[in-house]
Amino acid sequence: MSTTAPLSPSSPPSPPSPPTSPLLRLRLAPHSALPRRLDGVWWPRSYDLLAELPQLLAALPRAWGHIAGVTVNGAAWSAAPGRMLVANQVVRLRKSVAAHAPDTVVLLAPGHGRWDLLVVPPDTTVEAAEPIMTAALGDHA
Repeated sequence: MSTTAPLSPSSPPSPPSPPTSPLLRLRLAPHSALPRRLDGVWWPRSYDLLAELPQLLAALPRAWGHIAGVTVNGAAWSAAPGRMLVANQVVRLRKSVAAHAPDTVVLLAPGHGRWDLLVVPPDTTVEAAEPIMTAALGDHA
């Protein structure tokens, strides 16, 4: 005859689930053989490059290759070192003060190409950001 221990009426609570990271706010332009001014639109949650860049780079298409260099507007983004390690790869960070593209981030992958993303300011409301993201890529859906 086998016996089982009675279950206690108050079982311990399950451990809290780990916090999930917020969804990346990124839209990429459809693949095209023709050159375009913008390859996508990125709406980061802050101007902290060290916090924002790893999630952005992880979400990019594999066809873009290893992003080895990133150029951002030096006036907008917080201080960052000249390079950082992202997914065990060194990424060189460069700040520019180019007046012609203050709201872009440039991604460079040697042997693969260059991609320019429009940056929607982090403090932009959802109501304002959606039309910007749609218009920047020429979506008319």
